[in-house]
Amino acid sequence: MYDSIIIGAGPAGITASIYAARKSMNILVLSHDLGGQTNWTATVENYTGFQLIKGIDLVEKFKAHLKQFNAGVKDNETVLSAWKTGETFKVKTDKGEYEAKTLVIASGRVHRKLGIKGEDEFIGKGVAYCATCDVPLFSGAVVAVIGGGNSALDASLQLEKIAKQVYVIDETAGFKADPILVEKLLGSPRVKVFRGDKVVEIMGDKFVNGIRLEQNGKIEELEVEGVFVEIGSAPSSGFIKDIAKNVSGEIYVNCRCETSVPGIFAAGDVTDIPAKQIIVACGEGAKAALSAYSYVNNK
Repeated sequence: MYDSIIIGAGPAGITASIYAARKSMNILVLSHDLGGQTNWTATVENYTGFQLIKGIDLVEKFKAHLKQFNAGVKDNETVLSAWKTGETFKVKTDKGEYEAKTLVIASGRVHRKLGIKGEDEFIGKGVAYCATCDVPLFSGAVVAVIGGGNSALDASLQLEKIAKQVYVIDETAGFKADPILVEKLLGSPRVKVFRGDKVVEIMGDKFVNGIRLEQNGKIEELEVEGVFVEIGSAPSSGFIKDIAKNVSGEIYVNCRCETSVPGIFAAGDVTDIPAKQIIVACGEGAKAALSAYSYVNNK
């Protein structure tokens, strides 16, 4: 029986683990992606103490800090379900079942998909969701980036440094990204923007060789060798049912990171906290761990 099971090991989960371990709590950390979304971030410019740091380097620092404590970390398990049973909680993964007095849900978010023909078929064969991971594979290629937010423009700016041509497909009338990113993007001669176009199909043979666009009933085809899907993310909260969430699936929390179920705490991007930032997730993770510690002590 653990004092707490921490689900997720991104910035929120790792910080929660460190704070719980410092309180000598008997914890289990479950994750299939140690470091979370920070692994996919090219550079971080707004984390206190680092003027500029690569996402993967920040993750390594998180891991090194966590390693100082003998927290039980299983970093290759996928959580399938979690539920309350009596006064305790159980978590089922693809490798086993565990029980604890409290849960800290810090499972973050997952990439949204387009849900169009060819998308699943060509994942890893030209379709990508992680610019930081896959940009180097498309040197000298013609690529398309789908989306109009910060992640889409960040991916486009990474690609325009090495790709032959970058098509940015923004289904909306105007970008939702930060103005400084928009300015940089529009200043690049290698970038062409399509506004109001919707991607309806990803085409290919063994690998991606094109996309089909639609606008006002008119169909256009573009020859591309790669497609980066950057249309945002959704909270990874589907594994737990009997807990209050908003319409987007984000878990409601109060200022103590308490959820609608006593004994379950949540932190980071999986919650309804509006600022989806690494430093905010770390702070929320610390709060969640301290709240879980108080809960166990009071019991």
